[in-house]
Amino acid sequence: MAEEITIAKVKTALGAQNVTDAGLVTEIGDLIDSAKADLALAGVVLPSENPEQNALILRAIMTYCKMNYGEGAEYDRLKRSYDEQKAQLKTSTGYTEWGF
Repeated sequence: MAEEITIAKVKTALGAQNVTDAGLVTEIGDLIDSAKADLALAGVVLPSENPEQNALILRAIMTYCKMNYGEGAEYDRLKRSYDEQKAQLKTSTGYTEWGF
């Protein structure tokens, strides 16, 4: 489950900081969890304690959420950005178990 502080930061990034509808807040939490799962599938090792506290991980999570929330008018641009962020994390020391 996503942390409250992360949900608040993502809501701000989405321009949805005033959203209080439980269903939408749950959707945002689910997107955060999906972003973390996607990064893990790609081989990015998330810190075991508070992965959202890491600035690079948080930025990737925010981009993923922006890409998948709402209408998706900027989906292609955000997808390229997220894929680049994920690729950089996948090849960076400290974010993988590959031993680079």
